[in-house]
Amino acid sequence: MTEIYETQSERTDLPLVVMPAVLDAMIEPIKAQFPALHDVARVRMFEEFTSDEAVLAERLKNADALLVGGYHISDDLLRTISEQGHVKCIVFCGTGVASYINLELARELKVRVCNAEHYGDHAVAEHTFALLFELIRKVGQLDKDVKAGNWAWAGGDGLQLAGRRMGIIGLGGIGTTVAGIARAFGMEVAAWNSHVPAEHFERSGFVPVDDLNELIETSDVISVHLPLNDATRGIVTAENLAHLQPGTMLINTARSEVIESGALFARLQEGDIPAALDVFDHEPLTVDDPICHVPGIVLTPHVGWRTDGAFKELTRQMIACMNAYFAGEDYNVVVSEH
Repeated sequence: MTEIYETQSERTDLPLVVMPAVLDAMIEPIKAQFPALHDVARVRMFEEFTSDEAVLAERLKNADALLVGGYHISDDLLRTISEQGHVKCIVFCGTGVASYINLELARELKVRVCNAEHYGDHAVAEHTFALLFELIRKVGQLDKDVKAGNWAWAGGDGLQLAGRRMGIIGLGGIGTTVAGIARAFGMEVAAWNSHVPAEHFERSGFVPVDDLNELIETSDVISVHLPLNDATRGIVTAENLAHLQPGTMLINTARSEVIESGALFARLQEGDIPAALDVFDHEPLTVDDPICHVPGIVLTPHVGWRTDGAFKELTRQMIACMNAYFAGEDYNVVVSEH
């Protein structure tokens, strides 16, 4: 039987906020934030995770607002919950809401959509370096070798970060945090981002590079940190990736869709680019996905944002979005209901 957690269930005079599915790791952090909605809204959270849209729609009957995370909302489900459940506010537990909800349709249906911002800057930045260190030091494979009785030093020869150049595509909150860590490791940091003012580079000591091809061609490590929106979808093209030099390491912890569809896989097929990815065109990956069979590639299941600190800040912002909505105010609004 599905566990259902409710607050102020007797207060039928209050609007109903429903979280129809929740990731296990978020259950306790989000519960800790629910007292902030006391006398504002009652909450119903289903603790069994599902992405079955029929189940989600059933759980969302009578909901006034929706907390969503970990699954996509199709256009059909969006229409259903807007019409049958009169949901007029959706709070997404993350930043890249455009990958999970059709924002144009939400605008047509006059449904407010909110997200969370900068909650995972440190989490994703740290995961970026976890991936990078796996590429340069192969700790995971060495651990397996030692436990299997193989003390072969040859497999332990690694690369040093100090003195190498980190090229960052997208210098927002995460990209800036990655750049700071790279500098601490003794790396030179260069970045491409058309929206970052010159004074930001001057204060930080990062090298601005206006030409993306030049950044890619002259860096030892390329790390992608662009948000996904209409302007960035496919912005890194096959022509850009052709400028990767043999041995350049490429890491993507942002969104796979910022790279032209199929372009990265085609470039990796040449076999001379070590890569580590946390995001993919289709998630979850299946075992027969061609990307899984690229030699030497390091893959993680879109977990870069998942840390205790990120969960705490993420859930705080989710409840702040709900409080603002019911108070007639704006907080992290991506699509307005007006």
